[in-house]
This record gives sequence, C-alpha cells and structure tokens, in this order.
Amino acid sequence: MQMVFAAAGRRIDPSDSNPARFPLSKVALVTERIRGFFQAHPATIIVTSAACGADLIVLDEAGRLGIRRRVILPFDRDRFRATSVSDRPGDWGPLYDRLINEISLRNDVIISTGATDELAAYAAVNHLILEQAESLARESGECAAAVLIWEGRPRKTGDLTQAFGERARERGMKVLGISTLD
Repeated sequence: MQMVFAAAGRRIDPSDSNPARFPLSKVALVTERIRGFFQAHPATIIVTSAACGADLIVLDEAGRLGIRRRVILPFDRDRFRATSVSDRPGDWGPLYDRLINEISLRNDVIISTGATDELAAYAAVNHLILEQAESLARESGECAAAVLIWEGRPRKTGDLTQAFGERARERGMKVLGISTLD
C-alpha cells in the first residue's frame, strides 16, 4: 500500500555544534538512507518544509523518484531561505531555489501566516504538515504516516523534531525514523 508521508528532521549542524545531530559530513549517508526508505515504503505524496538538511534531501529524493511533494513554509520564501537554508554549512541555497521553483509549478508550496515569533511559526508549520498529510491521505484513500530524520536524542527544550513525532503519535499516525548519524 502506498502512503502519504509527513516528514520532519534535523537541519545541518552549525560548524561548532556539540553534540552532533546532523553533521554536514553525513549528507551522503542520509541521502542514501532516505532513498532506501522511499524505495521500501512507497509514497504518493510527501509533505514537509524546506530547511537545509533533512527537508531538502527528502524533497530532492522524492522528486527523483517521481513522488509528489507539498511544502509548508512559515513565512515568505526569501525570509525562509535566509533563516533556515543558507545560514548553515553547505551550499543549500541553489537546491532550495530549484526545488521551490519546481514544486511551485504544481501549486504545492503553502505559506503559513499568523504566527508572530519564529518558534511559534515553526511549530505551526509542523501542525500544518501533519494536517495536510492526513487530509491528502483521506482524499486519496491512503494512510498517512510520519517519518523523522534525526539522531533520536531530544534537545533539553524546544525540540521541534521530537514534538513533531509526539503530535503525529497523538493523531494515531505510525512514526518511522531515519538516523542522521552512524
């Protein structure tokens, strides 16, 4: 059975990050794992955001496999690019631009509005990702599930990836994981 996946995960670590959660050196490994995940778990639609790291890799690999992609952003694409894409190591900007342009052609980029501070905006996006995945699954008669791309160690406070998994479980969604470390 094919699925609609809601995906969330780690951004690439800042250069001085300790502990490591998703180092730039693990991009090839995580890309391979995400490709394998989608080959093992056929999907018709992926709903996620577009931050550097897990989100952009998911979107790129889904596109390569012909899977429809829906992107939820907390604010306009330029502001998001500056605050969540090009602010970390790696050359993520061109990939972001290409993917957002491709996905926009299908009218599958949604800009969330209403949240005033950044943390609230990102939390609202997580809610919308889950909501959209469930709605698209109902429309297509498929099941919705969540996939977390992370190292599995929650931060002490404000871990939006952990919260995403918790909200998915509360909704009764199956939650699967892909590790960003060895």
